[in-house]
Amino acid sequence: MEQLKGRVIYKGKTQGEALVTNTPISFYGGVDPNTGIVLEKGHELEGISIKDKILVFPQGKGSTVGSYTLYRMKKNGTAPKGMINKETETIVAVGAIISEIPFIDKIDTTKIKTGNNISIENETITIH
Repeated sequence: MEQLKGRVIYKGKTQGEALVTNTPISFYGGVDPNTGIVLEKGHELEGISIKDKILVFPQGKGSTVGSYTLYRMKKNGTAPKGMINKETETIVAVGAIISEIPFIDKIDTTKIKTGNNISIENETITIH
């Protein structure tokens, strides 16, 4: 078991399976808000659903509409359970806050692997 401390973007408590990518994600146009499946052509997670996962990615990219896309995903039940960034930016931060998705950044994301069972509790991530 390993613990990592980061900066809280939206505090909360959640646990689940990690889904890790080294590629930034654009929620607007890059993820289907109705299914949670990554649509972006050539993306490392193309065709994979982020629904109910702890999504680990370096940062977001793209349009400010991405914040609203995350909100739609939360309302549709297709959002990730939590998110972890190396260094977040405003679009994803706002999306997590309005969607009430536990979210931390300033994390060494190389320590987390897809399939790890991890929990987020405020500023602490535990890899089980």
